[in-house]
Amino acid sequence: MSLTIGKREIGEGRPCLIVAEVGQTHDGSLGMAHAFIDAITEAGADAVKFQTHIAAEESTSQEPWRVRFSTQDQSRYDYWKRMEFTEEQWKDLKQHADEKGLLFLSSPFSEEAVKLLVRVGVPAWKVASGEVGNMPLLDCMLETGLPLVLSTGMSPLKEIDNTVARIKAVGRSFAMLQCTSTYPCPPEHIGLNLLPLFRERYGCPVGLSDHSGTVYPGIAAAMVGCALLEVHVTLSREMFGPDVPSSVTTVELKQIVEGVRFIERMRAHPVDKDAMAKELVPLRDLFTKSIVVKRDLPAGTVLERSHLAVKKPGTGIPAAELATLIGRRLARAVSADQLLRREDVHD
Repeated sequence: MSLTIGKREIGEGRPCLIVAEVGQTHDGSLGMAHAFIDAITEAGADAVKFQTHIAAEESTSQEPWRVRFSTQDQSRYDYWKRMEFTEEQWKDLKQHADEKGLLFLSSPFSEEAVKLLVRVGVPAWKVASGEVGNMPLLDCMLETGLPLVLSTGMSPLKEIDNTVARIKAVGRSFAMLQCTSTYPCPPEHIGLNLLPLFRERYGCPVGLSDHSGTVYPGIAAAMVGCALLEVHVTLSREMFGPDVPSSVTTVELKQIVEGVRFIERMRAHPVDKDAMAKELVPLRDLFTKSIVVKRDLPAGTVLERSHLAVKKPGTGIPAAELATLIGRRLARAVSADQLLRREDVHD
């Protein structure tokens, strides 16, 4: 139950693939897109993901705004047009990611975008939530032979079932991301409970595409065996664009990466409590307490509770045995604050 993207194997027992989604946050600036690649590399993510929009192939002038955020774009079509990069610019971005050791991914939103990205050289397809039921586009991706990663943000199970059946029919490897297409996504809609359901239902690696704009869901997903994690990123929450409220900053992305890797190490090393206690004996001697006498006592003294106290270090008779000493006779004289030894007391 795994798939390979580039040289990276993804699945159970392997490190989570952490994908930083730039989306449209570059706002049509090629320089900004390159700046994202540098910042994502610095944060320690494994992959950078963009979206490849070709306005004339995917939209019409009647497409409504999801959120009317832009005054410079008269229509949603105009916005997609402004987000376009040329093929050479996409190749430059891919080369930059390669040089930084990042997997380069981009979601296509038209068959022409698929063809363009094949020429650019993507190693896999990220199927956007709105395209899961788009069979012509899906078939175009399947024909390339590349593996697929599906977001499920707006799909009922029946639609997902149909798409998975189509993928399995041609023998392509794939992964499934739980995703809820609300921006930003509130905690009660994250849906971590669906990861094990998808894993069992579809027999594939599963993960989370998070739009919460916080570090918490990604770190929590690592605890339930997340094979892939995708988070939207921004360089600053003061940036322009509709994706910013649903994004983490690249500083927060670094926290997510560190948190996920910490949790992976933790889950990979279950603790044997007795073995760990044995390993910690030197610390136990420092932190635990032993039985001492409160004042100088001569040999032959019959010990009473008022004679005894418990103090550090824990290298003498353990505090837990205090009650067993009451009524016993000292075999030798002992000084105040002296840790009692077993040989100091008659059996």
